[in-house]
Amino acid sequence: MPEESAKGLEECEEDKFADDIHRKISQHPCYDKSAQHKYGRIHLPVAPKCNIQCNYCERKFDCVNESRPGVTSEVLSPQQALEKTRQVLKDYPFIKVVAVAGPGDPLANDETFETLELIKNEFPDITLCLSTNGLALPERMEDILRVGVETLTVTMNTIDPEIGAHIIGHVSYQGKVYRGIEAASILLKNQLEGIKKAVDAGLVVKINTVMIPGINDDHIVDVAKKLNEMGVYIMNVMPLITQAKFADLTAPTEKERKAVQNACEPYVQQMRHCRQCRSDAYGLIGKDLSQMSEERRNLIKVESLKHEENDSEK
Repeated sequence: MPEESAKGLEECEEDKFADDIHRKISQHPCYDKSAQHKYGRIHLPVAPKCNIQCNYCERKFDCVNESRPGVTSEVLSPQQALEKTRQVLKDYPFIKVVAVAGPGDPLANDETFETLELIKNEFPDITLCLSTNGLALPERMEDILRVGVETLTVTMNTIDPEIGAHIIGHVSYQGKVYRGIEAASILLKNQLEGIKKAVDAGLVVKINTVMIPGINDDHIVDVAKKLNEMGVYIMNVMPLITQAKFADLTAPTEKERKAVQNACEPYVQQMRHCRQCRSDAYGLIGKDLSQMSEERRNLIKVESLKHEENDSEK
């Protein structure tokens, strides 16, 4: 094949790949910052079990006054999650993404896949999203693809097991509990293998990295370089929430986090509008309907339905 023809074919394939990514994220408020004020998402809290204990994580149920990952007012069954999704999508048509993000790790709960399968069967045009620590990612990839997940978030705080040993208390893997560097090594191996499988399968991958001063803050740019090699789409550097075993640490300032984001930007696109949502959040980013009064939700519902009617008439 002539060199010019080969180059043209390569550019065509790149354009096709870019178009496919744009299709998958155009209505996803976490992956496309231009979508954050127009489209919403719903997190379904169907996954209470977790296979890792991170030193910064504190999962809580029946908590209505906190807004952070790992918190939910209740854990739903797959059928309850479907019923809630029906009502939410009916009342708030601007919600285009259905996700499972906890309160534990979705891949450690079979209910995750039962739920997503129910959602996809009834709402085939909805975008399905999943968040995970990545420990079970390689073995669960077939299930992820089967139920139709298109966007995947993996929490990955380091690519150095020695650093990882300071961040995780233990991992529970294949019937055994591991600690220290051995635990961190198993987690990292599975994360790297799983992320590669996800990218190769055409999923749009986002990496969440918790910035922990004094532990991984000087290392995060190395994570970004690795993500660049792997074809990850976007990275979200999240500030440490000081709780659990890290309750006595100092959270990074916004200036410090921005400096790390700027250092990572040459290697992988940075998500800068994250609000560290609850496991049962729904609505726009930063405007969690689960935390609003019924009166406020009703006003937004009326406004949302009015916009939907206007769009239908155009």
